[in-house]
Amino acid sequence: MMKNISKSKITGIGAYLPTNKLTNHELENMVDTNDEWIVRRTGVKERRIAESGEFSSDLAIKAIKNLIDNNNLNVDDVDMVIVTTFTPDYLTPAVSAVVQGYFNIKETGTMDLNSACAGFVYGLSVADSLISTGHSKKTLLIAAEAVSKVVDYQDRSTCILFGDAAAAVLLERRDKGNFLSSYFTSDGSLADYAICSNLSDKINGQKIEKERLFQQEGRLLYEYVIKNIPPGIAKLLDKNNLTLEEIDWFVPHSANLRMVEALCKRMDYPVEKTLISNEYYGNTSSASIPLAIWQALEEGKIKSGHRLLLYGFGAGLTHGGIIMEW
Repeated sequence: MMKNISKSKITGIGAYLPTNKLTNHELENMVDTNDEWIVRRTGVKERRIAESGEFSSDLAIKAIKNLIDNNNLNVDDVDMVIVTTFTPDYLTPAVSAVVQGYFNIKETGTMDLNSACAGFVYGLSVADSLISTGHSKKTLLIAAEAVSKVVDYQDRSTCILFGDAAAAVLLERRDKGNFLSSYFTSDGSLADYAICSNLSDKINGQKIEKERLFQQEGRLLYEYVIKNIPPGIAKLLDKNNLTLEEIDWFVPHSANLRMVEALCKRMDYPVEKTLISNEYYGNTSSASIPLAIWQALEEGKIKSGHRLLLYGFGAGLTHGGIIMEW
């Protein structure tokens, strides 16, 4: 995978958050739960929810508009559009094609990637590879998730977690790129730990209980993450002969604050140097990592030259990450 050959640089970032807020107190009227329990177990205080007629493509388009407006950029000459999502508007066409059509970008390829909550780091790897090998000069990468469309609001173990959001980054060719190394792995034998049915109602030989609603084995996922992500991060660091002490910011998938805290404790890494986005936005799947970066930039935390370790994990089961210098 990537190592010291990166020729792509992030030249702008934008985000979009739906205006509707769903607070913990509102959830108390929907399921058997309460604010204290949710915060103690997950760290989430509220999450954003898309309108009934607002889908992943709409979120993506609004994130791109924010990217353009806040960074004084244009996307007219983008030659590849990549969208990471597990909640596309349609089976086909791809969300990326809808985005291309909206902005009328000429001479550009489009593709969607579905690696669930690890999607953004996969998307960064693909975008950087396309640019570094000379295929592309300018790539638009958007993580857009309308997770509320597949949430079971009668299941208190999942509905308290998720929110909707989109974040967009522009990558352009430079002599020296942002990215230092990457690492990815997966275990499809455990795919039934986190699922949302579509055409098939079975997975790994087992019947899926709910139709087109997300469900997960929370305890088993937690155990998997705590056991497998620290060794994955160690392998990622080894690929570039780095240690955690040389990382300025750890940016994990914002699945659950308590899970992130447990990861930091397992790795002996200060949680104060960790960027997450789930307190007011919930688990936004592939959008959670770029949302945390966008939020940290807005707060002035990330400085030029800072070294970031991005690490995603989720359904598949898949996990992986990227080390980059801002």
